[in-house]
Amino acid sequence: MTGIWNHRSSLTRTLQRIQEGELTIGFIGGSITDARPRHNWPEPVIAWFAERFPQVTLKIENAAIGATGSDLAVFRARRDLIERDCDLVFMEYAVNDAEEPEEKRGRTREGLIRQLVDGRGRDLLLTYTYCQEMYNDMMEGRVPDSISQLEKLAEHYRLGSVWMGKYALDEVQKGRIRWQDWLPDGLHPTQRGSLSYAHSVIAFLEQELLIQHGEDEVTDVTGKPDALYPMNWEKVELLPLEQVKCEGPWIIRRWVNLEWIDRVLETAAVGSKLSFTFVGRGLALGFDFGRASAEFRYRLCEGEWKVISRERPSWVADEGWFRMELIADDLDDGFHDFELEVIHGNRENCTGTDFRLAFIGVIR
Repeated sequence: MTGIWNHRSSLTRTLQRIQEGELTIGFIGGSITDARPRHNWPEPVIAWFAERFPQVTLKIENAAIGATGSDLAVFRARRDLIERDCDLVFMEYAVNDAEEPEEKRGRTREGLIRQLVDGRGRDLLLTYTYCQEMYNDMMEGRVPDSISQLEKLAEHYRLGSVWMGKYALDEVQKGRIRWQDWLPDGLHPTQRGSLSYAHSVIAFLEQELLIQHGEDEVTDVTGKPDALYPMNWEKVELLPLEQVKCEGPWIIRRWVNLEWIDRVLETAAVGSKLSFTFVGRGLALGFDFGRASAEFRYRLCEGEWKVISRERPSWVADEGWFRMELIADDLDDGFHDFELEVIHGNRENCTGTDFRLAFIGVIR
């Protein structure tokens, strides 16, 4: 059975950078880790680092975005974490990936892990939060499937992990915290709940960074082993928006409304079209999406047209959800032509025709 704390390899890079006096910490995950509420679990963890290592200059790169999963993260990791020289990264996708098909989330999670541990240029720690769908498994002593799969990856890559959700649930069962003070909606922790999550991570870090380990307790790991999922999304690239051929009133615009998006290819004209050629075995499109967003239809290599009709939950605003749409990830590796046409969609809760393409992601 998976425990709360799993120590598998030393945080070698983190210890080295602490000794050198400068440490960059990164976070990537969903709304439970998002920095914008300013009370989520990364904040007490950051405060702990500042208190324990006052001589160290701390730099924080919190790249977590609510309502996003590891599929979007593989296209963001290089810009938002790797190129910002993160020494220690916390990854949190047990909840946001939970409803994805097992094979797909295996490919995206492993792709993200392989990007982040490439050459062991940084330490990576997996953290597992909680959603209500995990309740029955956890109360009956089982590990939810989403977490079990992450643990297999953690074992394979010798990564430490912290089951924050189990730590908080144990606190509830011990009477230290009331359920409604932890997780009133079954997903998003309160400030007290976030503090519980942080305490579990801090306990792990104290063991790793402040206590001398015996030789058999943890190992130093370099490089990366063979992949568990041969079709993982490690090798991805972004196609420049300038390479897109457009029909209709399109513009490339610097996007100031969402910091995680550099630029968008934008139109609001139904019937506008775009096309491009890519080389790879998969394609994903990223959008600034909301209730006022248009839908689209597309085809690959002059095949059948397919219509995209995306859900618009009640919490979605007119814009501001960085959303990814997977077109394919099992094509023959080679050249492919892609065509797209903007349509209204005529969906409930569809209030506009804004079409804002944030990236074209190619899977190699």
